[in-house]
Amino acid sequence: MKSRIKIWHFILLLWLLIVIFRFDRIIDAAGFLFLSAQLIFTAPGFVFDQLDFSMVDFIVSVKLIFLLPFILYIFRKKAAIIFRSSNLSSSVVILLLFGFIFSPVISNTHPDFYKNIGMTRLLPPLSTVLILHLKEVATHTEGATGNFLKLKESLIKKPFDEKIIFIDSLIVADEVVYYQKGLPVKMSLTGIEMKNSLPLITKRMFILGTDEFGRDIFTRLMYGTRTSLSIGFLAVLISLLAGLILGYLAGYAGGVIDLILSRLTDMFLAFPVIFFVVLILALFGNNFISIVLVLGFSTWMSLFKIVKAEVLSVKTKDFFQTAKLIGLSKTRLLLREVLPVIMVPVIVNIVFQYGNVILAESALSYLGLGIGNELPSWGSMIESGQEYIYKAWWMIFFPGLILTGTLLAANSIGRNISKYFNPRLD
Repeated sequence: MKSRIKIWHFILLLWLLIVIFRFDRIIDAAGFLFLSAQLIFTAPGFVFDQLDFSMVDFIVSVKLIFLLPFILYIFRKKAAIIFRSSNLSSSVVILLLFGFIFSPVISNTHPDFYKNIGMTRLLPPLSTVLILHLKEVATHTEGATGNFLKLKESLIKKPFDEKIIFIDSLIVADEVVYYQKGLPVKMSLTGIEMKNSLPLITKRMFILGTDEFGRDIFTRLMYGTRTSLSIGFLAVLISLLAGLILGYLAGYAGGVIDLILSRLTDMFLAFPVIFFVVLILALFGNNFISIVLVLGFSTWMSLFKIVKAEVLSVKTKDFFQTAKLIGLSKTRLLLREVLPVIMVPVIVNIVFQYGNVILAESALSYLGLGIGNELPSWGSMIESGQEYIYKAWWMIFFPGLILTGTLLAANSIGRNISKYFNPRLD
């Protein structure tokens, strides 16, 4: 029985949940965008001095939150796929894309944020901790620029915040006594933010718990989604270009070029990929660019064989010979005559390859050969959680669950594409 819930229903549901649970944050973000637009005309130098990747990332995410319903409405006829019934694989893909695009809006903390590790270390899912807010030292000027800086600090989170303290409980008298793990700490009222003559205390919930450094696992999973999907996309793009170009050259030219490229491919296939990966990472270090390059240039061989076989078949066809005789260049022959014919097997191959690359990146991170501590990664989260598997199962369970769901979704989409273009596979 097909689901009555369409893909666009699920997209709007997730969008509505973000708006409801992050309403205050989105309203503040709207004010921040409006103030930024004003300052671009009155103080453009100040705005560009404050501009960095985190700010651009946040602005893009907020704008897409506002524009998403209009985008769905405008492209409702061109993007007919969103009117299909949703299933598990499509739902997983949409969840991943939402985490990828809207991480700065959904999450209210930095992925590497830590504070009072003794209070937040290895907390189970749905744990809550009290937050005591300290009085902010006035460092900003008044006016539009001061308001801009205040909004930026409140919206764009940093790895550390000196204006909050995680506590168990609080006693207020002539001075404040707060407790952390049963240990009392005295503090003057003058250094504490007050509300209605009482210290300002809020709560923070860790939906999926915390890790060994007190970092929020939910936030790290979302930003880890960015890492894995970005590496997968860039590596597959490199693999696609290499396999497409080399496969076309081998199939079209034949002769010595075909022999050399085919033997090169066989050499890569015969050589264990793990040794190649370790060699490259040992030479150039394990960073984001190295991982993308090594995964991209170690996965193009299957695509090369597919493209070469398809080109050998296509170049004997009448339409290809006619296009060649009228003087089309090799590039135009590839783009106009070959690509439309071989697009289906190529798309199926890169979809399956995308899942394999994500798994490979996670495996490298698990082995300590990934991107290091630069960015959160599902593999590195699983690796750090294995030491605490008996007392903090959530550190492994949730990254492993999202990794498994991603791989199953990629394989399911690949199979569905194959069946759609080749019904005999059913």
